[in-house]
Amino acid sequence: MKSAKHKQLVQDYIEAYNRFDADGMVRHLHEDVVFRNISGGEVSLTTNGKESFRQQAEQARQYFTQREQRITDWQIADNRVEVLIDYTGVAAIEFPNGLKPGDTLQLQGKSVFQFADGLISSIDDIS
Repeated sequence: MKSAKHKQLVQDYIEAYNRFDADGMVRHLHEDVVFRNISGGEVSLTTNGKESFRQQAEQARQYFTQREQRITDWQIADNRVEVLIDYTGVAAIEFPNGLKPGDTLQLQGKSVFQFADGLISSIDDIS
């Protein structure tokens, strides 16, 4: 039963992400949640705690005019859910990597969610 609840929490989080809904994204997060963005094997961003995560989520809304994480596969274990993601975003700003406003970014990655006290306690976004 726990795995079904965990899967629902992940679905709710990703749906909120796709809507640019920071409140929805933090709704099921543990107070001490740790978020890491890992790109090319290196951690490019870490937040510690729900409030720090919320600030980052609100700031990130300005980077894209549209964005979607689409789950293509699920791996569910005791206190861990791993999802494979197809990501598409339309840039709202110019990025250091050369992406310009209006350009579409497409990538594949995975997100690993861990749980404590019935809430999401860590998220690793890996691309």
